[in-house]
Amino acid sequence: MTTIHVRYFAGLREALGPQQTIDLPAGSTVAELRALLLPTSARHAELLAPGRAVRCAVNQVMAEETALVPEVAEVAFFPPVTGG
Repeated sequence: MTTIHVRYFAGLREALGPQQTIDLPAGSTVAELRALLLPTSARHAELLAPGRAVRCAVNQVMAEETALVPEVAEVAFFPPVTGG
């Protein structure tokens, strides 16, 4: 197990808060992390559900759902389009 720092941006941040910490089994993918976040709350289940358009970055590099999450990681989730 490793502790991962999860950050949310744009509309996800407004709905889920700025960040949370989760214990993740070593060798997990971004998709597996996303699935572990679903039971956190009804809003997590709705906004991070499979099929929802959500982008991800691991250690500030864009990542696909199949990417492995390293043992020391900050994972960010955000909508596909963000304004500034």
